[in-house]
Amino acid sequence: MLSFIATSIAIEVTPGPNMAYLAVLSAERGRLAGFAAVLGVALGLATLGLLAVFGLGPLIAENRLIYEVLRWAGILYLLWLAWDGWQDAQRDIASAVEAEPLLTYFRRGLLTNLLNPKAVMFYITVMPNFVLSDRPGLGQSATLAAIYVAVATLIHAGIVVAAGSLEPLIARPENRRRAGAVFALLLVAIAIWIAWTTHRNW
Repeated sequence: MLSFIATSIAIEVTPGPNMAYLAVLSAERGRLAGFAAVLGVALGLATLGLLAVFGLGPLIAENRLIYEVLRWAGILYLLWLAWDGWQDAQRDIASAVEAEPLLTYFRRGLLTNLLNPKAVMFYITVMPNFVLSDRPGLGQSATLAAIYVAVATLIHAGIVVAAGSLEPLIARPENRRRAGAVFALLLVAIAIWIAWTTHRNW
């Protein structure tokens, strides 16, 4: 169990779409928006975990069409978030906050994670290695998935707290525009990194 927790921590501190989106969002919009997205990410992780527990993970991994569609959907979604974030940084902060309720950030966190190939590959390639073969059943896999979601959520909350401290600085119009460009480039870089690291030779 300790080995699995350590592995989960190592996976989650590796740069990925969840970390990038939560850091960017919290720095621009504050911790409340970040925590709303964290809840969406947690629900997405839990959903993927349930799919893996009930055997749909291997189907995704072994079907090239399904895997590639999900992979590129996630990459394109990150690129869209980069474009949307850059455009949003050009607007006045007050009107931007008023225009988007917390539910928007929750939905974006959920979609970011449902289309996250890194999470899918964790459930179907890493987690099964920690299931004891002498104790068959879904209980083990469900427990491990729940632990992973808990570990990931704690780390994501920490990212929100840390990045949220930058909000007062970024709230200034000139800093907001510069930060919007930087954060958009960061999301583009993460999208390219995801495209590179999740490519598979079938």
